[in-house]
This record gives sequence, C-alpha cells and structure tokens, in this order.
Amino acid sequence: MKTLILAGGFGTRLSEETALKPKPMVPIGGKPILWHIMKIYSHYGHNDFVVLLGYKGYVIKEYFINYFYYQSDLKIDIARNEVQILNNHSEPWRITLLDTGLHTMTGGRVLRARQVVGDERFMLTYGDGVGDIDIDALVRFHESHGKALTMTTVQPEGRFGGVDLAEDGARVDAFLEKPKGDGGWINAGFFVAEPKVFDYILEGDRTIFERAPLENLARDGELYAYKHHGFWKPMDTLRDNVRLNEMWEKNQAKWKIW
Repeated sequence: MKTLILAGGFGTRLSEETALKPKPMVPIGGKPILWHIMKIYSHYGHNDFVVLLGYKGYVIKEYFINYFYYQSDLKIDIARNEVQILNNHSEPWRITLLDTGLHTMTGGRVLRARQVVGDERFMLTYGDGVGDIDIDALVRFHESHGKALTMTTVQPEGRFGGVDLAEDGARVDAFLEKPKGDGGWINAGFFVAEPKVFDYILEGDRTIFERAPLENLARDGELYAYKHHGFWKPMDTLRDNVRLNEMWEKNQAKWKIW
C-alpha cells in the first residue's frame, strides 16, 4: 500500500524557516519532519512513499537523491574521484517524488497521484504533523467499515493551561497543563483511502481536499473517523517547531515509536 505525503505548501506561518526550504524539510533533531513522518509509517512496515511536491520541491529531491550517502560512512579518494561505501544505515524506502505544481491545492495534488496509485487502496497524510498513531489499528478500522475514506481525528490540547478549583469554587487546588479543548474532534490527517476517493476530486488543481471532497464523502456516508487518543502535534508555527525540537532533545518525543 502506497503512502502519499502532501509536501507542496508554502508554509507561510513558518517563514523564518521556509524562505529557503519547503515546510516538510524543516528539521526536528537534525532531521526533516518529513523523515519523522516516514519513520512512523516505516515502523509498521509501510515503506512505499509518494511525496507530492510543490514549493521548492527540488530541495526534497536533492535530499533523497543524496540520502544514501548521508546515511553512510564514506572513504573518498579525491585524486581518483572514487567514493567507497564503508557502512550504510539507510531505511528500506521506495520513494516517488511527484511534482504536483506550485499553486495546486491539496485535492489537486492528491488527484495528480492517481496515475501512480492506480486502483489500489492508499494512505495519505500531511507533511507537517507527527503522532504516535497506531497505523495497524487505523487500517483495521478502515477495513471494518468498508467505506471510501478513514480520517484520523484528535482532540487538540487547549491553548492555555487551566486551574483545578476546590468544591467551594474559589480555592485553587492545582494547575492543569493545557487540558484538551472543548471536546471537539479535528482532522489530524493519517487517512486510509480507497481509489473511489479520486472521483470526489472534481475541480482538478483548484480542489481543496478538506472542502468539497470531504464534505461530499461525509454526505454520502463514505467518510469515517478513527479517534486517536494519543499524541499528535502539527508544526504550524515557529513556536511549534521549537517545542517539537525540545521534546526530541529531552527524549520526550512521543511520536518516536521506532
């Protein structure tokens, strides 16, 4: 089963990082967040990736073209122009790097992958969010309902910390670290899709996947939500990037399941 990763957006809210690189190449612990996402899938045996490129896609191409060397110990004879691989620690990944256009919307990028996916089930996620998603359980849930699309959902943490008040409603008993929000569930990506999903992308490159396609799939009873109760965090802002790097450096990276 192929895994499609949306990696073509401009990442404007991370402009400090994305002026020179696409958002999925912004690093966490010295590795692009794209690498972290692929490691999550690879942990569950999914190693066939289709990366949907757009803004500065050449940076991602260059990274993976040279990845084998990045992961190896090398002996270089400059006079003879020879490179000898001593040890290699690369993952068993097969990667299709698909240029889907600079201004193409998310749905359009997915549609452009139809020729690569064919008539097979596929997975899809965003190139800017990590979590300890149980991919095996996600796929089993998708198979159990037999519909076109499963979307992983999460309850985001609150924006602010809270306080725990005593029974009198006045005395503060304790402080709470950013409790879950208002009980609502949001789209966290990590989709499992049947090929009929392509038929819901009707406006080509202009299609925003999260609008008409998801809305119409829901209308037709073809969209199910897989509730993830564990860790998930998107990297939307520089503050998010700093927090994810802190978690990695302190060995608190809950998405590191490999």
